[in-house]
Amino acid sequence: MRKILYILTSTLLLVTGEKLMSQSIEKDYFSRGVEAYTAGNYAEALDQWLSVYKTGISSPELLYNIGNAYFKMQNIPGAILFYERGLLLAPGNEDLKYNLLVARSMTVDRFDEIPPFFLSEWFSHLSLLIHSDKWALISILTFISTLIFLAIWLFSSRYNLKIFSFWLSVFLLTISLSTLLFSIHNKKLTAESRRGVIFAAQVSGKSSPDESGTDLFVLH
Repeated sequence: MRKILYILTSTLLLVTGEKLMSQSIEKDYFSRGVEAYTAGNYAEALDQWLSVYKTGISSPELLYNIGNAYFKMQNIPGAILFYERGLLLAPGNEDLKYNLLVARSMTVDRFDEIPPFFLSEWFSHLSLLIHSDKWALISILTFISTLIFLAIWLFSSRYNLKIFSFWLSVFLLTISLSTLLFSIHNKKLTAESRRGVIFAAQVSGKSSPDESGTDLFVLH
């Protein structure tokens, strides 16, 4: 038994140590990127920050910095891409909004976007407040709570408790369904977006999905 506990403890310490070491390395990469950016070495800063991003870490600050590095290197598509990714995590970030506006103003072809309906925009902003997995966890927990209070409503003999349990279960069920919708919408916005950024200097829109199609329009 002691041997098993020792193995489990050693494994836990090893995993924790690896996680802390990984976090330390990522902070080191981020700090190096800041130093390189401050020194005007934007390519080095971009490499350092992309090293952090490729580990799976994503934050508005990191994406903002990567976008700025791309912008300084005159890579406008890269800047737009990461500013937009940053806004998915922090839709109210004014710095990201402003820099994205500046970057878009430097594109050759500009298109006027139809503003979304205010309720749809509000729903999207609310969905992006926290990660989709956290919304899903809240949905599951409130649904379980709903079942518990429904059971109390069904089997309790006390009138006041039955009334309280019924309306509380209705409220919790509403929260559960709402957070489930937030989770689904968050996932759709962050992982299944159909929007894209053109990196090529010029792209031709053809009448058919092969080279034999005629050019209908050209995007720069």
